[in-house]
Amino acid sequence: MIVEGSAWVFGDGIDTDVLAPGYAMKKSPEGLAQHCLEAINPDFAKLVKPGDIVVAGANFGLGSSREQAAMALATLGVGAVLAKSFARIFYRNAINIGLPVVAIDLTGEVAAGELLRLDLEQGVLAQQKDGFEHKLQPMPSHIIDILSAGGLMAQLKQKMGR
Repeated sequence: MIVEGSAWVFGDGIDTDVLAPGYAMKKSPEGLAQHCLEAINPDFAKLVKPGDIVVAGANFGLGSSREQAAMALATLGVGAVLAKSFARIFYRNAINIGLPVVAIDLTGEVAAGELLRLDLEQGVLAQQKDGFEHKLQPMPSHIIDILSAGGLMAQLKQKMGR
């Protein structure tokens, strides 16, 4: 499973209220996604492209357990989130909806807009501008299976033949 896209760089403590603002929770998933990260970067939802990669600092996804935070990123087409660390519930929610998340500290190493290539099965993150590669822990096969299916529910439906 390979993800390629431009980097969107954010700092520490990106919480679920910034990813899925409370005032937009009654909107459709597409409507909610249009408000994703707008408190930090008002143009994010308008400019992010399918496959782009969010790169952040520590404790990404802290706050409430709302799965809409991960869903907003996935709805916008974000290909993966790379962060120094994740709030546990956000991490699980992301995997469950099919959004790849990888814990890696890239503080100061990736510039906004830089092209990245993430190979989850091999455990390699390549920075396209200089060819530098970061070795990562490869994703376990059962997680790759969930992500490849498009999330846990999609995987269960496939297994049940629906």
